[in-house]
Amino acid sequence: MMNINQTIDHTNLKPAAARADIARLCAEAKQYGFASVCVNPCDIPDAVALLADCPVKVCTVIGFPLGRNTTAVKVAETKDAYAMGCEEFDMVINVGRLKDGDVDYVRSEIAAVVEAAGGRTVKVIIETGLLTDEEKACATRLACEAGAHFVKTCTGVSVGAATVEDIRLMKANVTGNVKLKASAGIKTREAALALIEAGADRIGTSAGVAIVE
Repeated sequence: MMNINQTIDHTNLKPAAARADIARLCAEAKQYGFASVCVNPCDIPDAVALLADCPVKVCTVIGFPLGRNTTAVKVAETKDAYAMGCEEFDMVINVGRLKDGDVDYVRSEIAAVVEAAGGRTVKVIIETGLLTDEEKACATRLACEAGAHFVKTCTGVSVGAATVEDIRLMKANVTGNVKLKASAGIKTREAALALIEAGADRIGTSAGVAIVE
């Protein structure tokens, strides 16, 4: 039987998150056996130290939240996070370039971040709330072609939230062993289970404790 705890990326990306908040996040992740904690880049060293004695991974965000940084900046962020001990990287695509139809740009940028991550897990945030169904399918395929390990729905900062319909659409367009992460607006156990049933392998949420309890 599936353990929902092991699907959760326990998240605190708030701009005012203090060290005490990150310590609490890590303690909860250890207590409940979550998959990872997802924190802003400046919080990586604290999270790595706090989770050194357990299997919970440290995840960070790249190009967050707009995805409008240059590729060079996203690559530098990834390398910096890698050097600090980060194990998973959730990168935001350049949605505008996708809407331009510049698929080569989007694909090559994802591939550059994947290379910078040195074999560690890269999750590609396509920001579903800003996309048509055709664009969601295209972005999912591009992430797979570029070597990503996961395709993720949303940042939770822009419009939109994870939906069963989007996960199903993305599932229909993934190739190889690429997995799916549903993120944004997931507050209840019922919502999380519905997304997992639709095909999500990870759940990104700041409500992890409420969901499992």
